[in-house]
Amino acid sequence: MRCPYCGSDNDRVSDSRVGEDGAAIRRRRRCLHCGERYTTYERYERRLIKVIKKNRLREPFQREKIRNGLERACWKRPISAKQIAGVVAEIEQFVYDREEDEIDSRTLGDLVMTRLQDLDQVAFVRFASVYREYQDVRDFVMELKPMLRRESS
Repeated sequence: MRCPYCGSDNDRVSDSRVGEDGAAIRRRRRCLHCGERYTTYERYERRLIKVIKKNRLREPFQREKIRNGLERACWKRPISAKQIAGVVAEIEQFVYDREEDEIDSRTLGDLVMTRLQDLDQVAFVRFASVYREYQDVRDFVMELKPMLRRESS
């Protein structure tokens, strides 16, 4: 493993832990050349899943995109990094458990929205505003009406 600070390939692993519900190993490393510490993750290689975008182009599934979207939606909300990681792991597991090698971006967005609705309503609306491309306040109101009905009953 090359050090991200000096480029040397001489390091020592100081700590290894299982992470992401057993799907990865987190390793803390220390470069023997410059002394800097850094973290690496080891995951098994899965089959290539393609995401079919709105414009019908296909791109590889990237768990980081799901995590980034969740982090933006959950910004300044009482949601821990562990909760976000759990949602990402659930969605990733769903994607790889399917038989197909392609998944529609709409299906992924709906999965994220379902998980967010249970996790935090404000984060849900934030994500929905980008995902569903709201144009004005009426779009927000239409999204909130069903949620408010459930709350009052």
